[in-house]
Amino acid sequence: MSGEPRAALLVTCFNDTLFPDVGRATVTVLERLGCEVAFPAAQTCCGQMHGNSGAHEEGLALAARAVRVFAEEPAVVCPSASCVGWLRETAPRLAAEAGEDDLVAGLEQLGGRLFELTEFLCDHLGVEDVGAFFPHRVAYHPTCHSLRGLKLGERPLRLLRAVGGLDLAEVDDEDCCGFGGTFAVKNADVSTAMLADKMAAVRATGAEVCTAVDSSCLMQIGGGLGRARAGVRTMHLAEILACER
Repeated sequence: MSGEPRAALLVTCFNDTLFPDVGRATVTVLERLGCEVAFPAAQTCCGQMHGNSGAHEEGLALAARAVRVFAEEPAVVCPSASCVGWLRETAPRLAAEAGEDDLVAGLEQLGGRLFELTEFLCDHLGVEDVGAFFPHRVAYHPTCHSLRGLKLGERPLRLLRAVGGLDLAEVDDEDCCGFGGTFAVKNADVSTAMLADKMAAVRATGAEVCTAVDSSCLMQIGGGLGRARAGVRTMHLAEILACER
């Protein structure tokens, strides 16, 4: 239908491989709001994992691919604050340090059209109530990239507060969950200790569900809660917003 806002989905390799329902939920929410959603099939990993692990050349090559794949899209939406942060902030800095001026320009151009999901909903579409219904007590975990990197602030919380039936629990903890990509592998003991603190904060709320805007952090938290048999499940924010009565 002509006149519809168009958005291309950058689903991320993490969601595509491990949490495909997050991508489906993102499409559901966007289409419910009247968006035409495109999915460029040539997309791959954005390069964040490589770049954050020190493989800068490989990471920048994948970032350059993202620039090419999404070159013609007026807006790109991604349900991952960490991947958006890599493409908008870290990759351009590394490209500048490597003297890749053309890539810097391409990343900056992409960055102006690239939105984390809650940014796109609240800022680009100007919507907070997406017509969702989710009658459960929910705890929100502000991931490091969303809180300190993209500075999403209240956007995720405003969206959650507008969900019908949802009881939003306040989590008295804004610390890292301990995942940090390969940090959890290289520093397992520290990561586990950080996770224990996060789990305690979530469980103290009495929430049935823990949500966030990064599937990677939810995998870390969900794994810990599952092993502890805490009775708390994890869901990406997009999955909650996709629920209807």
